[in-house]
Amino acid sequence: MANYNEFLWVAFPWLAIAAFVIGIIWRWRTDQFGWTTHSTQIYESKLLRLSSPLFHWGMVFVILGHLMGLAFPKSWTQAIGISDAAYHVIATYPGTLAGIAAILGLAGLLYRRIVNRSVFLSTSKSDKVMYVLLGGAILTGFFATVSLQLFGDAHGYDYRETISPWLRQLLVFNAQPELMTDVPWQFKLHIIAGFTLLAVWPFTRLVHAFSAPVGYTTRPYVVYRSRDTRTGPVKEHVAWEPIRSHTEQLDERNETPSRGA
Repeated sequence: MANYNEFLWVAFPWLAIAAFVIGIIWRWRTDQFGWTTHSTQIYESKLLRLSSPLFHWGMVFVILGHLMGLAFPKSWTQAIGISDAAYHVIATYPGTLAGIAAILGLAGLLYRRIVNRSVFLSTSKSDKVMYVLLGGAILTGFFATVSLQLFGDAHGYDYRETISPWLRQLLVFNAQPELMTDVPWQFKLHIIAGFTLLAVWPFTRLVHAFSAPVGYTTRPYVVYRSRDTRTGPVKEHVAWEPIRSHTEQLDERNETPSRGA
């Protein structure tokens, strides 16, 4: 059992993180043209316009909630006057709404990809694996939140005393797998699903999450030339002189053109 816990809560997360970091570097160095969403908007746009923003904005708030709960120690929120009960409300209810939005958005994207033949035919094997793992990570997290935080104890399961310090210590190479011993199986399943998704991330279209057009914020404006709309006579440029015929030039000098043979 000890070796089993060592693998699940030490070796496996480190392997997943290593695969993620090395994979991202390798993908960037060898396949920058493939660093894209492989958009299928050309095939169908109505469902995409509805489902894509719902999924992406839902995931933005889900990730922010994870960062708040995992990165900041419990003592920090207590130090600024946020009680455990208040934190539970702040984390659980907005997080549940964000999870519902992400699930509905993902369901719409999957429905579109299955029903629309053109979109379905453009789906690669890596896309199918990605959707399965992405759906697994989202659904296991939503199930853990609903079963333990909404309908569990009054204040839910306090993961900030076990999962949060375990992850922080793992990232500084001071693994403490014993912290995960009494964690509910729902959260354990979600963590395994999350690290599995992290391991395959660089090899799927999910890499587009790191290709936001940040440079656009500092890029100079594009200047377009426009036609001069001022009224009145326009002064001719001194470098330009209208071309006149040979006869006009002779007339000015009062000369008669010579007749050829």
